[in-house]
Amino acid sequence: MHKITNSGWVEVITGCMFSGKTEELLRRLRRAEIAGQEVAVFKPELDDRYGEDTVGSHDGSSWGATVVKPDDEGVWAIRDELNGEQVVAVDEANFFSPELVAVCERLAEDGRRVIVSGTDQTFRGEPFDPLPQLISLSEYVEKLQAICATCGEPATRNQRLIDGEPAHVDDPTILVGAQESYEARCRNCHTLRTE
Repeated sequence: MHKITNSGWVEVITGCMFSGKTEELLRRLRRAEIAGQEVAVFKPELDDRYGEDTVGSHDGSSWGATVVKPDDEGVWAIRDELNGEQVVAVDEANFFSPELVAVCERLAEDGRRVIVSGTDQTFRGEPFDPLPQLISLSEYVEKLQAICATCGEPATRNQRLIDGEPAHVDDPTILVGAQESYEARCRNCHTLRTE
């Protein structure tokens, strides 16, 4: 809680895949725990890449998490599952419905520190809701970059690959995956199939 305003706040950690978003989220959680703060971590049920009830990063770090449905009703379970924790973390926010924005606002109004991580762009390079809304209302935003898998420049885009080739622009927005389905790319190396 901010001492002067006696209010909570929202922090957003964003960027493309492989930029270290979850690593940074876990780092902040470890620091909160060292400070003696109670922590609650949530993730969407469709992301089981690092275990069913674990938030994990590509480097192998992990933290136990409560799994919630990403739809409107499920998102409110985040607030309902709390037992007085001061720090509330939500990983893979891009998989949640836009109702996550209202939930984060309510948690901050209740005096909690809310840490949200997720990619802010789809594989098409378009805004990935609800991250743009969360960014606009948050008190703190950190946008991380990865390294382009093609040229080595700073990467800000998610390149989806299907059988080693760029995905088609009309493919579904959500496809849970890691190195087998995605690469980090810079603006110049990011491509989409259109035919």
